Amino acid sequence: MISNEQVQYFFTHSEDSICIISSTGKLLYSNPAAEKLFGISAKESVKIWEAVPYIEGNDALIQLFIDSILSKVDTHEAIVDYWNNEGKVRNIHVKMTHFMQDQSVYLVVITDLTQLFKVNSALIRYTSPDIADYALMTAEGQKRGGQTKNVTILMSDLRGFTALGAKLSAEELITVLNHYFEAMVAVIQKYKGTVIEFLGDGIFTVFGAPKDIPEHATLAVKCAVEMQAALKAVNEWNEKNGFPPLEMGVGINTGDAVVGNIGSDKKMKYGCMGSTVNITGRLESLTVGGQVFITDNTRQQIVEDLLIVSEGSFLPKGSPNELMYCEIKGIGDLVLTNDMDNIVWVDNPDDNEYQFYLLEEKTVGVNTLKGKLVKMSDNKRFALITTDAELSEKMNIMLRHEEKRIYAKVIRKDSEGYVICFTSIQQND
Repeated sequence: MISNEQVQYFFTHSEDSICIISSTGKLLYSNPAAEKLFGISAKESVKIWEAVPYIEGNDALIQLFIDSILSKVDTHEAIVDYWNNEGKVRNIHVKMTHFMQDQSVYLVVITDLTQLFKVNSALIRYTSPDIADYALMTAEGQKRGGQTKNVTILMSDLRGFTALGAKLSAEELITVLNHYFEAMVAVIQKYKGTVIEFLGDGIFTVFGAPKDIPEHATLAVKCAVEMQAALKAVNEWNEKNGFPPLEMGVGINTGDAVVGNIGSDKKMKYGCMGSTVNITGRLESLTVGGQVFITDNTRQQIVEDLLIVSEGSFLPKGSPNELMYCEIKGIGDLVLTNDMDNIVWVDNPDDNEYQFYLLEEKTVGVNTLKGKLVKMSDNKRFALITTDAELSEKMNIMLRHEEKRIYAKVIRKDSEGYVICFTSIQQND
């Protein structure tokens, strides 16, 4: 049996603030931690809500004490803010319980959660809410290791960002990126996605981990469509602040991936890896600004109506078989509009023949090809090129013009030539 001396010792040395109050709220006892928290003396005969500074920020705490006394329930608890006499806010958990079943006396235990809230808030900013919860609230969150889960991966990337970086100062570049990320992450969280990391100007997101989400494929596709739509407001802000517009491509794939903590006991991160991730990155690289590509794996998981623009296939590196994919511009009631829907052509008076090269990933081909830009779109984003070379859809090319390297992607072939979309312009070294 615990003695009164042991109870007294625990109360005195506890980091929690402990008070004993009467059924009218009068303080009968307060330990040193409570005296420090409220700035009172153990000998003061006041009601507990009178020990709380009477300012607007403390309304919830004062009301909690009064309601607990009036309701006469066995236990009353809540998490509230408390502003002390020094004007500093603390996040506290308050629990009031009848002391030893004595209806006339309450035991009040107050735990200061301020530091925990700060740690959790910092962790959320450096990771994501779901990963923070996984790390802090689960046994697996503290251990290295992973598991195989069926997930949907979304990867997005800005087009022509290398060239953009050359035009802006470091401070301007960070400002543009932060504003862009702020808008995109808000959409991702809306659709229950977990941001694994920012890859330069790209975003690597998983749906279905660490929390299980049965409809992860549908949510990922809706997220991608809304991200593209949200880019309009981002670019309006860019224009207002003197920054150039941004274009984004998105790739989505569904499949099994290994998810979990990767690293050492001293430094870990929540990661996601496997062929499903690699295929997503490859698919995303095929897009131009404004496009959303999804694999057939993702398409088969979606029961809502998809607005499909085109279909195609690609051969991922190391894979023996081509994978089917489609470009979408809508799911359910979410529908995108972009520049490719209605290209307005203008004849190009420039009759020069340009040298261009095929690109394999980031490597420029050795063969020099020739072609003419016979038409340009009115917004200078698209061109119609004629050439004797055989080009295929999604092929990347680089044109040389004066002191510039002009990068583009082949969109489609038509009766007059190949429609290409410019992705970036860079100065020659």
